[in-house]
Amino acid sequence: MIVIDHLTKCYGSFRAVADVSLSVPKGQVLGLLGPNGAGKTTIIRVMTGYLPPTVGSASVDGFDSVTQSSEVRRRLGYLPESNPLYGEMRVIEYLHFRGRLFGLARQARDAAVERVIERCWLREMRRRQIGRLSKGYRQRVGLAAAMLHNPPVLVLDEPTSGLDPIQIRETRHLIRELAGDHTMILSSHILPEVEVTCDRIVIIARGAIRADGTVEQLRRKGGDAPRYVLEVRPGGEGPAVRQAISALPGVAAVTEAARDGWMRFEITAASGAADLRESLGALVGDRRLPCRELHRESGSLEQLFVRITSEAEAA
Repeated sequence: MIVIDHLTKCYGSFRAVADVSLSVPKGQVLGLLGPNGAGKTTIIRVMTGYLPPTVGSASVDGFDSVTQSSEVRRRLGYLPESNPLYGEMRVIEYLHFRGRLFGLARQARDAAVERVIERCWLREMRRRQIGRLSKGYRQRVGLAAAMLHNPPVLVLDEPTSGLDPIQIRETRHLIRELAGDHTMILSSHILPEVEVTCDRIVIIARGAIRADGTVEQLRRKGGDAPRYVLEVRPGGEGPAVRQAISALPGVAAVTEAARDGWMRFEITAASGAADLRESLGALVGDRRLPCRELHRESGSLEQLFVRITSEAEAA
């Protein structure tokens, strides 16, 4: 649905995006993750036809963003970070105005406006002046306007910027609802934002793609070896249990802490070791130890993000 091919964008002598290639299949929710100034918004602006590329190309549903920009815009719903709205207009007036810009006939426009008002939880605000709305409701109005013509692709640039925790949760829920009907690109520099809403994440730093994969794939690249937490009540067998854990194949290190008769073991796996949960579970079962916790902690997305951006800055 979206193809970006060897895209480079320069502003004078400054290269904001450097040879980026990326494709997004139909129905996928892609997260563009990167620090401020990484080049995320520039990529989006080229893809939507707002800016021309210096080198390379971008296309949506097979249409080029420069030579066929009108066709691209018909297939795009774009919520920019700035979310430009007319504060003096009422919500329903603004949505009808946007519907006319999209070329919707009166009957189709009426139906589309009612649909997006319901979808974006704006019924109680439909007669309210936009300039008097909270930041959260203004974001909803911008998203509703982007969805009016029911485009196959939605591009959301920092959609939760400035929202409170409740509004962020509502927006995340709406994005996941929309994911089944639209191909989506979500640009953000907030890790939890893309982690909970996106099927796939692309990390961008200094204008180039540094990592690409699902959340789980990127977590495994987080750098640290997997850790396991096991909490049991060993009675008087604490030292023996620790020795048995240390002897398991694939265990590199074990630390322990005791509290109220329970022992909490933190186990670090050796590099390349298989999943230790089965062998730890078998050890607990064989010794008939009361157990209240056993889980695996993978490398974190935050570790990978910090390492990648630091390496990009150093380079």
